[in-house]
Amino acid sequence: MRYKKTEFYDPKTTKKLAKNYESILSLIGEDPTREGLKDSPERIAQAMLFFTQGYEQNPEEIIKSAMFTEDYKQMVVVKDIEIYSLCEHHLVPFLGKAHVAYIPNEKICGLSKIPRMVEAYARRLQVQERLTRQVKECLQETLNPLGVAVVIEAQHLCMCMRGVQKQNSITTTSYFSGAFLNSESTRNEFMQLISSDLIKS
Repeated sequence: MRYKKTEFYDPKTTKKLAKNYESILSLIGEDPTREGLKDSPERIAQAMLFFTQGYEQNPEEIIKSAMFTEDYKQMVVVKDIEIYSLCEHHLVPFLGKAHVAYIPNEKICGLSKIPRMVEAYARRLQVQERLTRQVKECLQETLNPLGVAVVIEAQHLCMCMRGVQKQNSITTTSYFSGAFLNSESTRNEFMQLISSDLIKS
């Protein structure tokens, strides 16, 4: 099975969402019929479907679509993967970067599949802690590697725009398994690699 990215907005779902967003605009005191907002309910509906398109994707199948046998048992790191997600508590965005590593156990996957897998989980209503765990579990269950490491750093707009209103706060979560959990030196190597800038411009 080959993974193929598609963008499709189901007309019935879009129409239902747009109707609800029209009601929301009215409830907050706006006029959804005025020029600037006339087409906004449908645009918002399509945007929400795009933001949550991860529900239509199977992260494990993304990884399985490009798995190869390879005699390589050193660390594979894909860092600085941009993430954009919606906090499930307020439907406000959180955004940042994910750093993912694994140590192969006979199986590797195409490098582009790791960001695509992360994206599939991020494009859902989420909490950062669950997102971190899901990425780790997906790689662990599909590749059966000797270890997996995931670190996510994100800024939550629910903390910046409302609540405590702390604009510069960053939340970091991590999840380790296998060699990364049991070996301090392996874990430290990973942390050093994601903190360094090996490619100089």
